[in-house]
Amino acid sequence: MNLHNIVSGAIGTINPFVEVTLKRSTGYATAADGKRTPDYSESGETVQVQALSAAELQQLDGLNIQGVLRKAYLNGDWRGVYRRDNQGGDLFVFALADSVPQSLQGTTWKVVQVMETWADWCALAIQLQMD
Repeated sequence: MNLHNIVSGAIGTINPFVEVTLKRSTGYATAADGKRTPDYSESGETVQVQALSAAELQQLDGLNIQGVLRKAYLNGDWRGVYRRDNQGGDLFVFALADSVPQSLQGTTWKVVQVMETWADWCALAIQLQMD
């Protein structure tokens, strides 16, 4: 049962879902000189961005994850670093659009921690990246 889908309509009236381009890491391309460049597959998703609770901020601080942090809820099984499958480093890219809150427009955020993961949805800690 996808509880996220059940409550998302009610929550969305207060904190709307926004469109984002999710860049899922697919590994690296290695150049002849040995330089590695990350590769991504892109998909359009809708996410809900919220502030982190004090306990969540404390948890991330204990992991030495600092900076501008938010929590993103979305459908699917997304991950932070998952070394066994060579995954990690997924990015959220918010558009310059009226439907996106001003504070998120044109910004890129990296998944730094999975806060909750269920069969159909997850909550991720994301960190603002300085492009």
